[in-house]
Amino acid sequence: MRHRYMWSLILVLVLVAAACGSDTTEETDAPDSPATTQPAATEDTTSDETTPTETTEAMDEPMDEPMFAGTIRLGAAVSDTGKYAREGQDTRQGYDLWLDWVNNEYGGIDVGGERYQVEIVYYDDEGDPDTAASLVEKLVTEDEVDYLLGPYSSGLTMSTSAIAEKYNVIMVEGNGASESIFERGFKNIFAVLTPAGNYTQSALKALADQGATSVVIAYEDTAFPTSVAAGAEKWAIEYGLEILAIESYPKDVADVSNIITTFKNADPDVFVGGGHFNDALLFVRAAKEQGWTPDAMVITVGPSNPDFAAEVGTDANFILGPTQWERTMGYSDEYFGTAEEYAQRYETLWGEPPSYQAAESTATALSLHLAIEAAGVLDTDAVRQALYDLDIVTFYGPINFDDTG
Repeated sequence: MRHRYMWSLILVLVLVAAACGSDTTEETDAPDSPATTQPAATEDTTSDETTPTETTEAMDEPMDEPMFAGTIRLGAAVSDTGKYAREGQDTRQGYDLWLDWVNNEYGGIDVGGERYQVEIVYYDDEGDPDTAASLVEKLVTEDEVDYLLGPYSSGLTMSTSAIAEKYNVIMVEGNGASESIFERGFKNIFAVLTPAGNYTQSALKALADQGATSVVIAYEDTAFPTSVAAGAEKWAIEYGLEILAIESYPKDVADVSNIITTFKNADPDVFVGGGHFNDALLFVRAAKEQGWTPDAMVITVGPSNPDFAAEVGTDANFILGPTQWERTMGYSDEYFGTAEEYAQRYETLWGEPPSYQAAESTATALSLHLAIEAAGVLDTDAVRQALYDLDIVTFYGPINFDDTG
């Protein structure tokens, strides 16, 4: 097994009329929050739009610095622009929610009886693995961060975790689910999410139980979707679904109509799409254009995002998608309360409901925080061992790690 045990993925049936529509994203002013730090990048790596950094700089100062023994500096390369900009925003807002709470409410991280404030240094990785790796190296060698938080996507986590391993810096992440990340023997990468190969298991079992007999699979030929597709193939075989076609497509594809034509001609009961938010939009729109309505569509990332129904309207109805977390789950902790209370906090801070990417990003930062406190020292070996020993239940669910991270 790769790392922690995890509850079964929840299937989300997207219904526009059922609290999943677009009217919940009206922006509001955020409450007091600590300033996050984004140094000037080597080139213009910031968006023209307002970012969480720009928002939080205008807010009140965190707790008085004399209360703190020092500062723990975290670093993260996260997509502000590029293909993963939407998911990157969720990732960053999840981190910044924790940052707001740990500095302004919790009173900093307790390290051996002394309180340390926290700052996060961000760079825009532009959704590019090479750029992300270069920026993480900059975070380690120039910005001298103490620990790293992961980017969005398995591909970017693959490249950045190699830099973390090179420099012996711990990276905790919540948005890189491909099993391939954890098969390299690295000792400095830890993840709080379910492996990508399991994303479609519950959906395919449920559909097979309802009488589905055939499936087609499409996936982006990058790390996470490839793992999703391999898992979908495995589960389809296990549950007796005939695989009529499997098609891959390159990253940043803008047209999937040929794939939809092939699948429509195959006439399957079930369509599985392994990709990211924009891929989900492409498949739903292409299927509509061709008048193709399989009995079920199972698509990763997109359907669980609050923006999905806003983008495709009623075409989102009855599309299934796996999610790592939902606000209706029964988990709670002493830090953020229940899943619903976390969601309300997020909405107050950011003016929109949290996606599971946001929730798992907060859980990522919280896991590192609690490991540092358990270690009692800012020592890489001690914090690493504390992560291995971590066994907690949070608003996000149970978290523990095996020796692969």
